[in-house]
Amino acid sequence: MSTMTPAIAESRLINRLALRLMPLLGLLYLVAYIDRSNISFAKLQMLGSLGLSEVAYGLGASLFFIGYLIFEVPSNVMLHKYGAPRWMARIMLTWGVVTILLAFTQNATMFYVLRFLLGASEAGLYPGVIYYLTLWFPSRHRVRMLGYFTVGSSLGNMVGAPICGWLLDKGGLAGLDGWQLVFIVTGLPSVLLTVVVLFLLPSSPKEAKFLSADEKQWLTNTLDAERAQIRASVATHGSLLSVLTEPRVIGMALYYMMLSISVYGVSYWLPTLVKGFGVSNTTNGLLNIIPWLMATIVLAWLPSKLRGTGNRALIAMLVSALLGVMCFASAVFLPTNTLRFIALCFGAPCMYLLIPCFWTLPPKFLFGARAAAGIAAINSLGNIGGFIAQNLVPWVRQTTGSVKAPMMIPATCLLVFAIVTVFILRRDRGARAAQSVVAVTE
Repeated sequence: MSTMTPAIAESRLINRLALRLMPLLGLLYLVAYIDRSNISFAKLQMLGSLGLSEVAYGLGASLFFIGYLIFEVPSNVMLHKYGAPRWMARIMLTWGVVTILLAFTQNATMFYVLRFLLGASEAGLYPGVIYYLTLWFPSRHRVRMLGYFTVGSSLGNMVGAPICGWLLDKGGLAGLDGWQLVFIVTGLPSVLLTVVVLFLLPSSPKEAKFLSADEKQWLTNTLDAERAQIRASVATHGSLLSVLTEPRVIGMALYYMMLSISVYGVSYWLPTLVKGFGVSNTTNGLLNIIPWLMATIVLAWLPSKLRGTGNRALIAMLVSALLGVMCFASAVFLPTNTLRFIALCFGAPCMYLLIPCFWTLPPKFLFGARAAAGIAAINSLGNIGGFIAQNLVPWVRQTTGSVKAPMMIPATCLLVFAIVTVFILRRDRGARAAQSVVAVTE
């Protein structure tokens, strides 16, 4: 094992790392996504309870992303400084407590404040995990790991939907309304996971007791070589926070924003759309399982086929984005509820496959502490798309009077995403061709 040159030995180590790290990381994201998506089900009763309009509720729900934006970069810098176990445990505890407090919302102002605090509490989890994976896995394996991690979000939607739908129909238990039960029950798991994260999540390969000395050395050498290659090809002058003004970071954030608007627009509005079919809350939750189950299957299977070098991830992004455009546009214009729902079921996996593929791009020009800050900046700025989506979707509904019309928002955003992907693909091919010419001349 000392040389680690045979591919089978490397594969065995990476698979062992995946089995040790990814289930817990995926579980964290699953719980996080349940706590993000619970707002879309609570809305079905909370509007009447608090006397809010669709637009006012959308504003309150979207304030999550403002808190997220403000605290994302500082949170990820703290994770880099204090280590993943301690900082992620802090994230889990605070967001669980705030989620539970949402059950006792008395008015619109309290709702707005708590949603802002929830975003501030959760800030740093997603980009922190992406950065954390760069400390463990060589770049050629990250698409697969990011795919496994993103499964947590689709599973969160899939598991959370029937639970939230069922809880809405259990109003009166312990004197609480159904929407209050939704926040209490979905907030408790993150509080309970705090201790698990603190004691079971290793900080880095050097502290991992389950790795041999040779395995630690191979990982260190491989990852250091990748970082050295990035240093040689990327200018890294300036302070740590100067990464926030880098054109590539800002461009990536705007690119990701198109995907963020799509994801949050669909997940926020889907329960309302299905409720329009005339079904009960419990049936609504069960129907919402289907698109996220399909997304989970795709995420568990396809990213492993995109490993290695080359531009396979970019090609997958282009194809998936274009298919998503077709699906979400069809969900607006097809003549029956059944056909529209089928289109949405196929659109969800198209949209979710883009996430792990996208997050392989930033580490190509970011490393070390700058990667922690840069990835957080891309994620937080990109997640303004969530704020936009949760305000734009109800506005489109109110303006058009159609519960179907908001699905043109993800269709449009994914079209823009596909166009940008074409330009990145062309640039990537051009850069590879130039490297080939240099290699030949040398």
